[in-house]
Amino acid sequence: MGSKMLRGRFKGEMSPKLKEYTSSIDSDKDMFLEDIWGSTAHVVMLARQGIINPKEAARITAALEKIKDAYQKGTYKLKAEQEDIHLNIENAISKECGPNTGGKMHTARSRNDQVLTASRLHLRAESLEIMKNVLELQRTLLGLGEKYIEQLMPGFTHMQHAQPITAGYWLTSYASSLGRDYERLESAYARINLSPLGAGALSGTSFPIDRKYTAKLLGFDGLQEHALDTVSTRDITIELVSAAAILMTNLSKISEDLIIMSTKEFGYIEFSDAYATGSSIMPQKKNPDLAELVRGKTGRVIGALMQILTVTKGIPAGYNRDLQEDRAYLWSSLAAVKNSLIVLEEGLKDIKIDKERMETVTYSDYSTATELANYLVRKEGMAFREAYDLTGGAVKDLISKGKDFRDVKYLSDVLKKEGIDISDKELYDVLDPGKAVYRNNSIGGCSPTEVARMIKDMREAIKERGDRLNGRNLKIEAAKKMTEKAVNELI
Repeated sequence: MGSKMLRGRFKGEMSPKLKEYTSSIDSDKDMFLEDIWGSTAHVVMLARQGIINPKEAARITAALEKIKDAYQKGTYKLKAEQEDIHLNIENAISKECGPNTGGKMHTARSRNDQVLTASRLHLRAESLEIMKNVLELQRTLLGLGEKYIEQLMPGFTHMQHAQPITAGYWLTSYASSLGRDYERLESAYARINLSPLGAGALSGTSFPIDRKYTAKLLGFDGLQEHALDTVSTRDITIELVSAAAILMTNLSKISEDLIIMSTKEFGYIEFSDAYATGSSIMPQKKNPDLAELVRGKTGRVIGALMQILTVTKGIPAGYNRDLQEDRAYLWSSLAAVKNSLIVLEEGLKDIKIDKERMETVTYSDYSTATELANYLVRKEGMAFREAYDLTGGAVKDLISKGKDFRDVKYLSDVLKKEGIDISDKELYDVLDPGKAVYRNNSIGGCSPTEVARMIKDMREAIKERGDRLNGRNLKIEAAKKMTEKAVNELI
């Protein structure tokens, strides 16, 4: 039968070169099972509405189940000459049931809404998997944050030592950003999980179909109603890939920190042997390939977003073949997101933090200078800019003498020259990073007490999100069972 099936008004066969050029098998094959489910729901609905004979519908759904079983066992082979998976399945059904029966499967449906239905079912599954992985990484980061909640480390701006923080504060900052990533994914999911089935080619259909019923069978939350809008747009895909690209950018940021902090120059962290690689020539090397690859794969996801945006930016209303390209890099980029979340979470579980190194550096880097300026404002009633200039001069003096804030007596003498009399003990308390972090107890600050509160709040949010996620998965499983029951009733 081949591609003649779609050449009703044409003479002769399609050019082999054009057939190869227009084929979407490679990008469609990931949606095979979703296409089977969508077609099954459509056929059940056609029978329910009296559009096709229930006995023929039973034969078609049985054939669909047989093809699904063969595909899952690896015995079904896609034929590239049949252009896409949808035509592969349709031809297989016609071969199994005969063309007069098999051909009825496509009644009241276009490949436009058929492809979109399979795409959304697969996008839905992918987004739920990514959301689950985001929550897992958040949990791991919060666990590490709790473990290192009092562990001093330098905080950075412009990659320069800025103010003292804790490793727990640093790690939970990533968990915080992942919370927004989750919100973006969850928001995109609300628009992904709307059924396009029944939109037809662009204008709906004159058959008395029941779009709400097929949406229910497929576990959608509702319909994307306007048929022309439905087949014309890919903004739902763009929204998900945009959220994925932002997520990967945040993962790349985490990875960059881990790479830098694992260098000999920093020496703050070390990856476990299970999540590091060696060199082919330098036996002493321990490379953070895990983090480097997450950073590198970010470009793939950003590239997929740019590709989809570029494809869709110049097309008119209605379906255009350009839209076939929306999936060219889509599935591989989403796979990169899932895998990046998984390996990063696993790698972080076994990460080693050099507590002594972090603490030593924090005590020797002048990072409590802001605390000294703040103290002068409170104790001496100075304007902050005056206190800032005085503190800056004191730091300059210490640097010139090769000293740091641990030399409290020398600093006290420097301040006395400026008319500031502070006891050594009081000055030590002001400049001690371990005490300074506890003083930063404003909402969202690095005080371990405040970090503990944020960890508690984030864990509560994760639980709520996990419950919603579980509910969505249960709804999808219930929809699959509902479809199976409807098929069994036909038989």
